[in-house]
Formats: sequence, structure tokens, C-alpha cells
Amino acid sequence: MSVHGRNKRMTTQTIRDCKSATPLVGLTAYTAPIAKIMDEHVDLILVGDSLAMTIYGLDSTLGISLDTMIQHGRAVAHSCSHACVVVDLPFGSYQESPEQAFRSASRVLQETGCQAIKLEGGQEMAETVAFLAARGVPVLGHIGLTPQSMNTLGGFKTQGRDEESAKKLLADGKAMDEAGAFATVIEGVVEPIARSVTESISIPTIGIGASQACDGQILVVDDVLGVFNEFQPKFVKRYANLRADMENAIKTFAGEVRTGAFPSEDHVFKPKA
Repeated sequence: MSVHGRNKRMTTQTIRDCKSATPLVGLTAYTAPIAKIMDEHVDLILVGDSLAMTIYGLDSTLGISLDTMIQHGRAVAHSCSHACVVVDLPFGSYQESPEQAFRSASRVLQETGCQAIKLEGGQEMAETVAFLAARGVPVLGHIGLTPQSMNTLGGFKTQGRDEESAKKLLADGKAMDEAGAFATVIEGVVEPIARSVTESISIPTIGIGASQACDGQILVVDDVLGVFNEFQPKFVKRYANLRADMENAIKTFAGEVRTGAFPSEDHVFKPKA
């Protein structure tokens, strides 16, 4: 159960008020059954564009459309009564202009029932975040390692290792704060810089690969449950190995079908006597 109260709906303002308080807990979810399981235990559920890789088997997050994000966002949002639900804006749906971002964000909010959207970028997206916030769209920022920029970053590389990168991260965090984001994700950033960003801004930071210095933590649920194992980032801790359990169940089912053990009499409809 969330430490912030099971019966209290987590809102973007509630999240914002948790700065420097009990650490915020976040996980991704893409489907109704998973969202229902985690709802009472976490503060924030992100319908992440990571579903491109975990659900659709793509090599990056770039191949997911806004319509797909809305479909998954609706399933998750309608299954939750406690957690604050945030939906990612996918690549290409907001970078062109603040106006494009508002059109995409308004669709997400209207069609899913979620509480906020997330977009990637720091100083370069400050104008867009301010534009959205001024028009009633709550925004969760995302700085540091931004997967949608993997082609310009040269892959999934840890950020903040040199002075130039560190200065940029500090400026990006302040830009999100001043633009009106209610919180920001910090991904793949070395501990001292994540700590400096967290201490220098007034909004909560939610880390993924950014150490305990952040105001909260988020992971991809498929990593936590041990379902996705194509690769394992250094910052991921697996709390279960459900993939092995799933494979064993499927293997057992297939074997029973082939030997005639399933279906048994217990699983067959019989005519009335």
C-alpha cells in the first residue's frame, strides 16, 4: 500500500507536495490487469513508451504511435483509483511545436482519463512545458538519458560523467522547474549530479538509474517482474522471475495436451442427466 494513503487519490499536486518527503514509488504499466495489481501499492503509474520494446518487441521506443499510447493509457487509467496515472507522449507527437504538443496532450487527457502526460527534454522543451502548463496540462518532465533521443545521444549512455554534461543536466532540471512541470524523471545519471539537480529544484525528481538521491524511484514493471530479459540495465533489480514460471506453465500445458492429460474429465462439459 502506498505510504501516502490507500484511499487518497494521488494527483499531480500531491506528487509535487512530496518533495523531500517519503520517497515516491512509481512503476510502468501497459495493461488493465497489471495496473489493477499495482494501483494500491504505488504513487505513480507511467504508461511508458517503453511498451514499444516490452510489449511490441521493437528495438527502441521510437516506433510507437500516439493512437497506440492512447489505447494503452485508457486501459490503465480506467483500472486505477489510487495512483496518479501519467501517459508518455511518443516521439514525433510534440517536438514540432507547443501547439502540436497541446493537440497531442489534449487527446491523451480526454481519451484516456489519465492525470498527466510526460515528455522528454530539458531546456529545449521548456517553452512547450510552459505552454502546456498554462493551458491546464500537467507535465512530468524527463531529463538525462532520454530514450527518444538515442540516435543523437549515440545510444543508451549514462549522462553527467563530464563537466559539460553535468552543467546541462542542472540547467535542464531548473528549466523543467521554472516551466511548470510538477515533477521530473531523471534517467541514467551519475549519483552526484542527480543529487545536485534534486537539491537545486523545487519539484520532485523521480529516478531511474539515478541513485537514492532522487525524491522517488521508478522502474519498468517487466524488469521488476523478470518478464523482459533481453537485456538488464545496471540500475534494474529483479524482484521475481516470472518469465521462467510462465515458460514452465506453457511447457507443462503443451505436454499435457500432447499426452492427452488435458483436458481431463474435470474440464469437460457433460449433458444433463
